[in-house]
Amino acid sequence: MPAIDIPPQKQEQVVCAITAAEKFDIPANIVLAVAEKEGGKPGQWVRNTNGTYDVGPMQFNTSYLNQLAKYGITPEDVASAGCYPYDLAAWRLAVHIKDDKGDLWTKVANYHSRTPYYNGIYKADLMVRANKWADWLDVVLKGGTLEVHQARKTEPAPAQSQQNILTAQYQRPMQMQTATTYIPRKIMVSAD
Repeated sequence: MPAIDIPPQKQEQVVCAITAAEKFDIPANIVLAVAEKEGGKPGQWVRNTNGTYDVGPMQFNTSYLNQLAKYGITPEDVASAGCYPYDLAAWRLAVHIKDDKGDLWTKVANYHSRTPYYNGIYKADLMVRANKWADWLDVVLKGGTLEVHQARKTEPAPAQSQQNILTAQYQRPMQMQTATTYIPRKIMVSAD
């Protein structure tokens, strides 16, 4: 397996983003780009002008929390350290990719805003970041397969039924419009 050439403080972010992308069958470079673009930290709450908050490492917007509350998912889950916030963000991205209208990049940028002006700004930056991450994955993969081993931690995890509810909705392959800037990659995830 090739060495991952990233700063130690970013390694968890990369592992969590790639693992979440695999769980929800979405491009890893997109989740990596959103994680980098959002740049949040565990426990962080950022107030938006519309009264909502962006929470945690993936700056998950509180407007989606009502939808998740019925599964027992709390704001603390979204704000927590570890990989679960990345899973929630990847789930949200998968919903946008599956259900929203427009090209792939517009759908992904809906994670930030559906307002065309703000969506366009976010989309342009996200495409640059996603290309950078796709290039990085190409170098790391060197035509092979990157194995991501999730470190076992003693972090609290949401109830298994909550995870199953989210993942069960997206077990089937999604039909996505692909952009010319993305080359699909296979990533193997194993828990060691």
